[in-house]
Amino acid sequence: MTIAAIMQSHGTDIFTAAPGDSVHAVTAKLAEKRIGALPIVDGGRIVGIFSERDVIYGLAAHGPAMMDKAVGDVMTSPAITVTADTPILSALSLMSRRRIRHLPVADGDRLVGFVSIGDLVKYRIEHIEAEASAMRDYIQMA
Repeated sequence: MTIAAIMQSHGTDIFTAAPGDSVHAVTAKLAEKRIGALPIVDGGRIVGIFSERDVIYGLAAHGPAMMDKAVGDVMTSPAITVTADTPILSALSLMSRRRIRHLPVADGDRLVGFVSIGDLVKYRIEHIEAEASAMRDYIQMA
């Protein structure tokens, strides 16, 4: 099971922001889309990630003036990424070790997908439930 399996179940829309976008505009986009993070892309290249945590850290460091800054000035960079052929368990382990909840999926430095820890856990649970069901069916047939 790889990240590609999760990407197949997602739509093709990936919400992104540019490094020059204001923190205010990107925060509004997070709220509007009800998401926790956005990959920051410049010319198709992943240059960082901006999350709810970046908002909190920025407000603590800069106060309300942070909202007028460019997101490129306060984003987390470089972004930790995975590839489509990364095993799901490896991605979950990476997220746990690095204490992150979102991963851009890259092909080189190009963004091809975006997954959250919720996506990975949901997929994993569905897979475990399917295995358990198959095992119950097998036992009943025996």
